[in-house]
Amino acid sequence: MSYKKYAYINTIGCQMNVYDSEKLAGILKSRGFEITDGMDKADIVVCNTCSIRHKAEEKAFSFLGRFAREKKKRPDLITVMAGCVAQQEGEKAFVRVPHLDIVLGTQAFSRFGQHLDALESGKKQIVDIGESHIIFEAMPDEAGFDENKISKFITIMQGCDNYCTYCVVPYVRGRERSRNHDAIVDEIKILAKNGIREITLLGQNVNSYGIKEEGISFPQLLKKVSEVEGIARIRFATSHPKDLSMELIHAIRDIDKVCKHLHLPVQSGSNKILKKMNRGYTRQTYIERIKALKKACPDIGLSTDIIVGFPSEDTKDFNDTMELLSEVGFDSIFAFAYSDRSSAPAAKFADQVDEKEKMSRLNQLLELQDIYTEKKNKALVGSKLEVLVEGESLKQRDGFLKTSDKMKQMTGRSASNKIVHFPSDTSAIGDLITIQIEEAYPHSLWGYPLGVEKNEK
Repeated sequence: MSYKKYAYINTIGCQMNVYDSEKLAGILKSRGFEITDGMDKADIVVCNTCSIRHKAEEKAFSFLGRFAREKKKRPDLITVMAGCVAQQEGEKAFVRVPHLDIVLGTQAFSRFGQHLDALESGKKQIVDIGESHIIFEAMPDEAGFDENKISKFITIMQGCDNYCTYCVVPYVRGRERSRNHDAIVDEIKILAKNGIREITLLGQNVNSYGIKEEGISFPQLLKKVSEVEGIARIRFATSHPKDLSMELIHAIRDIDKVCKHLHLPVQSGSNKILKKMNRGYTRQTYIERIKALKKACPDIGLSTDIIVGFPSEDTKDFNDTMELLSEVGFDSIFAFAYSDRSSAPAAKFADQVDEKEKMSRLNQLLELQDIYTEKKNKALVGSKLEVLVEGESLKQRDGFLKTSDKMKQMTGRSASNKIVHFPSDTSAIGDLITIQIEEAYPHSLWGYPLGVEKNEK
């Protein structure tokens, strides 16, 4: 009777890490491992790490540190640090986690199998943070699809050439390089064949896809992806403002399957701070591109990233950012207090902002955006939105359904990325249905599918 081997993968960080973990899982499955949700029975534990913020880095070391005692009891247990922290730390990772077996950098995934072979041959503490000029590609495992999942991430490029002064991505993921468009389309065809209805194309700057390789442009890739039968929606992240072209704006407008939503990180509303961040655009340029986008797509949903408390940010700089929220009208924001990353240039900048002041500014920013988000949501009451059904909702709102109704409460997202809850006893995961919006709250909308009687309160 053969012994079944189990692998546990802990993913920390961004959407790209989720995608990378799926590729690592594929390698492990090809070597006879079964992916498990239980750490206790795992024969190999992989932590796929993120170094974008200090908290994520510490989370990775904390997670791996807990296996020291287990490793003494089970010397054959394999522990792996993969991803950005592995790339950043290299051999230094063994100082904090001496029981680690493999440190696998961001460009070393294709060599993971040979390192597992080396462990079996008696080699110890393997480090691979070497570069690779190609992106590791592996087609999805058709046997491993979750029938309840209808969305997937697809990495179309890796690395970054922008060198923003606060960011470690170019140092831990390397220079920018794009995947071949045929491989991307082939991967999406497999996903569509297995029930995936929505895909999100990922890159540090998807706007520059294919430029270095002199291949097709990102808007041309969107067109090719839109022709894949079975895919209903296409999203993408992240766009860089300096490279937002009219060609891409027109693609968002003209390609039906491309969601009318754009995540366009501004980071600051101050020209002084944008220059120190090496962002490559001004406040005025950003606003001009937003205006062009809104003219082409009046119903576009907008989200952004903002860093508060960047070195030398003063009250005027912060107020410029607060005013930008009003001027642009974002549907939502992801805001963070600046934190030093040792390998990023900004860590050496003078005039660091006091931590207490950073948190004060962050709270002010989030409170202001909550007002705008709720206002945007309330403007949608009475409208009809097409929603992609994601499953049963964990949210319940008393009195929303008629007392005689036995319908399930379901949830999904609109094309503009609004979370919508609604009752239905007929809609299934992956359906596209039209919802009449009846109520709006800061972070969600509530409504009824057309043809379903609403609750008269």
